[in-house]
Amino acid sequence: MDVSLREVHDSDLPVFFRQMNDPESAHMAAFTPKDPGDMDRFDAHWKKMRTSPGVDVRTVLADGDVVGSAAVYGEPGEREVTYWIDRAYWGRGLATAALRELLALIPERPLYARAAADNAGSRRVLAKCGFRESARERGFAAARGAEIDEVVLVLDGG
Repeated sequence: MDVSLREVHDSDLPVFFRQMNDPESAHMAAFTPKDPGDMDRFDAHWKKMRTSPGVDVRTVLADGDVVGSAAVYGEPGEREVTYWIDRAYWGRGLATAALRELLALIPERPLYARAAADNAGSRRVLAKCGFRESARERGFAAARGAEIDEVVLVLDGG
């Protein structure tokens, strides 16, 4: 599949909302909003993501279809990457391709990422893109209703 990134369009938001409300995807992501079904909070979050300086958010396309999102956010020196790929497309290399494309757009380093310790798929994507584990933390995962282990990863160099 041909994977590309583009600016987020208003028409992408209902797709992102549906993806975020998939129970299996939310469980795997773990660190999600407390109530992912709250449309007002979702809209406010995406408005902020799309208008805040220092946030670079993109829609992930596969053969022209909207399959997810990818972003870099945060303060210089502490910026993090995040991505979400529709569960129907897991295991096809789309997350890795999208993250590589995003990293090519963002030259600054270091960049950080976080993943639930048991999210082997996301940790594999991050490793393929050059991230290495730098720390472990525990945090409350709203999608699981419990405190879980989280891996902090870093991408050094340029």
